[in-house]
Amino acid sequence: MRKLCIAAFLIVIAHGAVVVDRIAVIAGKRLIKLSDIDREIRLTSFLNGQAADFSGKARRAAAERLVDQQIIRQELVAQGYERAGDQDADAFQAQMVRDRFRGSAAELRAGLQKYGISESEFHEQLVWQLTVLQFIEARFRPGVFVTDEEVAAYYQAHLADIRRESPKDFRLETVAEKIKTTLAGQRIDQEFEAWLTEAKKQNRIEYREAAFR
Repeated sequence: MRKLCIAAFLIVIAHGAVVVDRIAVIAGKRLIKLSDIDREIRLTSFLNGQAADFSGKARRAAAERLVDQQIIRQELVAQGYERAGDQDADAFQAQMVRDRFRGSAAELRAGLQKYGISESEFHEQLVWQLTVLQFIEARFRPGVFVTDEEVAAYYQAHLADIRRESPKDFRLETVAEKIKTTLAGQRIDQEFEAWLTEAKKQNRIEYREAAFR
């Protein structure tokens, strides 16, 4: 049975045809298939407003994102973090319709169809993105502190840029809160990346290089 589970191919009979779905990555106890990678490419490309790239390099990058997602999912389950709500995802989608599709849900659906994405896949992707943001905020922000000295140092180092962005009032006391938010965000990202790197070391991750050629 184990040999069947880690076989190089999964074969599915559908409508009289044989569909071969190559396993590309083993991440912990999960198998990541080429179909998973291609779906990740289509979803990410649609959200970024880019043409879908299915080259070996792009597939490898998408596979690495899926490995990261698997590590995060394991942490969510282990620590009991909550999934983002469907209502939050619906609000996120409504904002996207306003900002990118001129308020037209029909244009959004046409865009999804162009990329070969179902509405349910799109909704689940929005839920996932919001879940990850919630996780990062809850897991890493409590340990992040930015001092007044760090704010002042950032202000001096980036004064030229700050003056261009806020030419009417670029005093330190005016922009201090924005600087603190920027520094906190950078530190949270660093803490998250460091955690993710270490967490991946604790998991078996095997890339089947032939799948990306």
